[in-house]
Order: sequence, then C-alpha cells, then structure tokens
Amino acid sequence: MKLTETQIHKLYKFTQEHFVAYYDVQTELVDHLANDIETIWVEKPQLSFEKARDLSFKKFGVFGFMDVIEQKQKAMHKKYWKILWRFTKEWFELPKIITTAIIFLLFFSVLQSRFSFEIILGSFIALMVFELFLIIKYKKKQYKKQQPQKRWLLQEMIGETRTGISFLTLVYVFNTINAFDIDFTVLATHWIVLIAAVTTLLCILFYVATFVLPLKATELLEETYPEYKIS
Repeated sequence: MKLTETQIHKLYKFTQEHFVAYYDVQTELVDHLANDIETIWVEKPQLSFEKARDLSFKKFGVFGFMDVIEQKQKAMHKKYWKILWRFTKEWFELPKIITTAIIFLLFFSVLQSRFSFEIILGSFIALMVFELFLIIKYKKKQYKKQQPQKRWLLQEMIGETRTGISFLTLVYVFNTINAFDIDFTVLATHWIVLIAAVTTLLCILFYVATFVLPLKATELLEETYPEYKIS
C-alpha cells in the first residue's frame, strides 16, 4: 500500500513538529519514513497511518531526529567549505592571481611600516564592524519576509553562517594580535612574508564568503538540490 499525497504532507508536518527546520532534511526524513511505513504495512496491513508512523519514528531512538539533523549539518558544513575553497582557488589562477599578488605586496609593505600594528589592528576592527552590520542586515531581511518559505541548510550557511564564520575568524585574529602585541618591524623577512600570505588568504576567504557565495546562492542551491528550482 502506497502513501497518499495527504499522508506525505502530514509526514512533512510531523518532522516540523519534531524540530526539523530545513526542507532538505525534512525531505530526506519523509522519504525514509514513507518507505518504512509502506514496509510495515506489508507485515501489518491493519495498522493505521498514525500508528505505523509512530512505530517507524521509534526506530530513531530516544533523541528522535536529532542525530540525523546533526549528521546532515556536519555533511553540509563539509560541502560548504569545499564550495568556499573552490571559489577561493580562483584567486590563485590567472587573471585573479594578479590582484592576489597586489594584495600580498600591499600587506608586505604595510607590515614593514612603523605604524604596521596600528594599521592592521584598525583594519580588523573595521572589518569586524562591517561583519556585524551584515549580520544585523541579514536578520532584518529574514524578519521582514511576509510569506513563510522553505529553509534549506546550505542556503542558511551561505546567508547567516557565512557571516558568523567570518566574524569569528576576525575576532580570533584580532585577539591574537592584541594578546601578543606583535612588533612587526623587528620580524625577519621570512616571517613578514608568511604573515602577509596568511593575511592575504584570510582576506580572500572573507571576500568570497561575504560577497561571492551570496551572489551565486541560487546557482549553488540548484546544483545541490535538484528540487530547489521546482520549489
């Protein structure tokens, strides 16, 4: 016996009631529940839809769908970082590598300046303020949405999580510089080269996460979720 469209809809509502917020995770769970319910009906055709559903749900254990959600989030985090690195690598290929080299030389020059510490510290503070502004802007945009929309895990990462990751990175670098009170002017050339290279990479990651990925969000979501375009 096959599930009806109404019963499938009820399974989606059931996953929502059990704290599954993202549509892609809901779809995976609904597909699993539907197949399991149909298998249960083969053995126990007298069971109602609700009883067969509850029997299937018990198989997830005490924590219900939480383990599945956690596994899905870990998998999507890995995918997000692969996407982030994919677009970051473009900055080390022609013609963007020229811009990368200019950024590196700029940092290299600044690090040899007498006011290097103040310039870098000021730049990171400005970036953190800018990141905070983007987070607030994104929150307001989400709040103003009139119609409830399907939430996708990758979409959430590109939108909200990307600013959070960038913000935490900036805070970490800021605290490191501030804690050690580094005097860049006395460092050997190879250390200045290394710091300039790492800072350049961080800037590119920041730019890709903050500007590139949000602009390509629709393309990336359609690439990840075949059903996204239909929805």
